[in-house]
Amino acid sequence: MNLKCLLVDDELIAQKILKQYISLVDQLELVGVCSNAFQAMEILKTEKVDLIFLDIEMPRLLGTSLIKTLQHPPKVIFVTSHEAYAVEAFELDAVDFLLKPVSLERFLKAVNKVIDRGVPVQDKFPESSLDFICFRANRKTVKVFLDQIIYIESIKDYIKIYRDQEAPLLVKHSLSALESMLSHQLFMRIHRSFIVSIKRITAFTSYDVEINTLEIPIGRRFASQVKRLSLMKG
Repeated sequence: MNLKCLLVDDELIAQKILKQYISLVDQLELVGVCSNAFQAMEILKTEKVDLIFLDIEMPRLLGTSLIKTLQHPPKVIFVTSHEAYAVEAFELDAVDFLLKPVSLERFLKAVNKVIDRGVPVQDKFPESSLDFICFRANRKTVKVFLDQIIYIESIKDYIKIYRDQEAPLLVKHSLSALESMLSHQLFMRIHRSFIVSIKRITAFTSYDVEINTLEIPIGRRFASQVKRLSLMKG
């Protein structure tokens, strides 16, 4: 039996990405796409909805406020750019709380919490299905292809993404949140301030990794990652 789901988000790029993700999961049936909470209310009056993918900061009415107005709300996966709403979201019994930009891997992990059909849905899709993520920077949405990322550095409340043949991209985002979105087969966190592309590593020791002539330190609590590198390179 399919789960009927509703997508509510005022960002067109987010709508497009999430619609694509939803289309990949056989158990999900998209019954509507809305740009604000009031449109969602109208659909909820006439359609049976099992799951809402819901943005929070939208014009006129917050997504969290929408859920509070419903006597018997469907299951909710919040999708937002704002970490500050996490506590309130889980107080509303959200299934999950996804930070934009949302990777396919992280999306499927959230959907798995709703779907119990024996085989986890992420097992149906190769990690190569995810080839880019989108970031908000300089008042626009920037598409970043994962195979172009060399490494990522945390700088206070920002991350700096170093890419092939592109200027570094500075984005207001946490490194930990981004780490949860990235495949651990492709990227490795080696320090509280650094995530590196595994395929870019040209050499390593117990205290740093090298990407050509660049040396990036390995943090003490991430030292066990070196053993994983040894297995992958051996």
